[in-house]
Amino acid sequence: MNTAAHPDDLPGPLWQPGADRIERAQLTRFHAWAAERHGAPDARPGDPAASYAALHRWSVEELETFWGAVAEWFEVRFGTPYDTVLADPAMPGARWFPGATLNYAEHALRAGEDPARADDPALLHVDETHEPRPVTWAELRAQVGAAAAALRRLGVRPGDRVSGYLPNIPQAAIAFLATAAVGGVWTSCAPDFGARSVLDRFQQVEPVVLFTVDGYAYGGKTHDRTGTVAELRRELPTVRAVVHIPLLGTPAPEGALAWDDIVRDGTEPVFEQVPFDHPLWVLYSSGTTGLPKAIVQSQGGILLEHLKQLGLHCDLGPGDRFFWYTSTGWMMWNFLVSGLLSGATVVLYDGSPGYPDTAAQWRIAERTGTTLYGTSAAYVMACRKAGVHPGRDFDLSRVKCVATTGSPLPPDGFRWIHDEVAEDMWIASVSGGTDVCSCFAGAVPTLPVHIGELQAPGLGTDLQAWDPRGRPVVDEVGELVVTRPMPSMPVRFWNDPDGSRYRDSYFEMFPGVWRHGDWITVTSRGTVVIHGRSDSTLNRQGVRMGSADIYEAVERLPEIRESLVIGVEQPDGGYWMPLFVHLAPGATLDEDLLARIKTTIRTELSPRHVPDEVIEVPGVPHTLTGKRIEVPVKRLLQGTSLDKAVNPGSVDDIDLLKYYERLARTKGVSAD
Repeated sequence: MNTAAHPDDLPGPLWQPGADRIERAQLTRFHAWAAERHGAPDARPGDPAASYAALHRWSVEELETFWGAVAEWFEVRFGTPYDTVLADPAMPGARWFPGATLNYAEHALRAGEDPARADDPALLHVDETHEPRPVTWAELRAQVGAAAAALRRLGVRPGDRVSGYLPNIPQAAIAFLATAAVGGVWTSCAPDFGARSVLDRFQQVEPVVLFTVDGYAYGGKTHDRTGTVAELRRELPTVRAVVHIPLLGTPAPEGALAWDDIVRDGTEPVFEQVPFDHPLWVLYSSGTTGLPKAIVQSQGGILLEHLKQLGLHCDLGPGDRFFWYTSTGWMMWNFLVSGLLSGATVVLYDGSPGYPDTAAQWRIAERTGTTLYGTSAAYVMACRKAGVHPGRDFDLSRVKCVATTGSPLPPDGFRWIHDEVAEDMWIASVSGGTDVCSCFAGAVPTLPVHIGELQAPGLGTDLQAWDPRGRPVVDEVGELVVTRPMPSMPVRFWNDPDGSRYRDSYFEMFPGVWRHGDWITVTSRGTVVIHGRSDSTLNRQGVRMGSADIYEAVERLPEIRESLVIGVEQPDGGYWMPLFVHLAPGATLDEDLLARIKTTIRTELSPRHVPDEVIEVPGVPHTLTGKRIEVPVKRLLQGTSLDKAVNPGSVDDIDLLKYYERLARTKGVSAD
């Protein structure tokens, strides 16, 4: 699979926007304005693909003009104006808008300044009862103002870290916005993370305030977290104050402040004007092979990137309701809360994605009047396997876009959304990373959707596929690289004083060029196909193959719940490629199923994709944010001991990895 099918050989679009939708899109209006005011190429009437391609080319070739235009279009409020958009384009270390000051939270709460919107919902909170509860713009502004004033009384100053051990509830969004308002640096973990996982993250950044819950509800059960919170308090000596949010109704523990006392006296928020590159938050890599990377992104960089992504690419505006299933431990939570920047209502769901049944997320979309609904590719495929019929069983007439991320959406996922949700549905498979807290490629409201493909690279994102020699390739698999800086790229990693860990993470293979670690194909019609992680890429006889392609083929079989494929280079120069399968209840890995697995892979992909061995396993391990773990399993199969192959606190089930470690021993591989 070193060559993708040529676009001319592929079927036509699964969906394309109507002329009225293209005309109404904010992207269309921005294009016309940028052509008139900033020298962007004129749109080509009747040819949206050529129009977008020309706009994208301009946006990466004229990077300073483009990002200056974005700031102007979205009326970014600079406390201190800027003279230069991009003082130094070199990566890493690009310097954006030097001298400028602003505040992210001021923009997130801006819609609430309009008296006509004061009583509109800014947030809709949904728990497992699936009954939405609103927080109005007026309430949100008042509570953020009160929480920010409390943080200032507690001595929080610009640059101080504030952490949240919180589920996806309004209090989490309020605490984050209050932190940003005072110029603090926010960082959060979901309460399903154990104490060790949280400490691996929070101890790196040394927070001064900790927002916590006593527990949370998930899958119809309550989960007490008071013991974990007590451990966090003991092990985080820099914490000066703890704020207790009683989701389970318990009183604040000794020495902790009560949330209601913090926000009782609502007040207008005061926004600290901070430099453009001032830290906004710290996000974390999955940390599967060591301490998670503590990724620092800036107030200004995130503000501009999210305004562009949500306004131009997702077409979000004041009339929209934005729901993405996520937790506070995943970058998509940060992206979701940024929906406030567009004036949209943000839907916060705190609960299991599949409770009380697999259709839960569609029910929430119906009950909240969601217009842009985001979820994981895995959830879409689970719905397909479970025989869910969202379009038949729910009123989803307000949903104009279903977006997916977390892993590539297989072609069958595209077809299922089209067939079972709505034929006239914009399907936005998007791909980016925690590292930039945004998308490299994905949603474009004016372009058609082709099965199995992302619509296009994002504006201002010079996305390319490169071969090992650093040459761009089209219609061939290559490394995902970004050759010009994006404002939301990390300003640094925490505790990386010389920047070496940052450079090694993205710039080691191609100096000065961001290499993300995904295999992609950029097609000659401008779409993008994601093939999976390049650091766990399968490579047989010099032919590179993406794991995602194999998962898509194998998991069509009803007997296969989930799969994991690993390519292991062996000391004698050989190559072993096992496929691990987690079977559906009642299924048996007999000769018939084995033959069908191999025939499916051979027929739909190629003989090279057929594994050397198919092995039934009790489960597939994941990171805490639900991504399949490939690299640590590969290391185990190469003989690395479990303690060196993976950070135990970063995985959902360490016992599963012990199974793979035992399997490695039975294969005659000894730990180093």
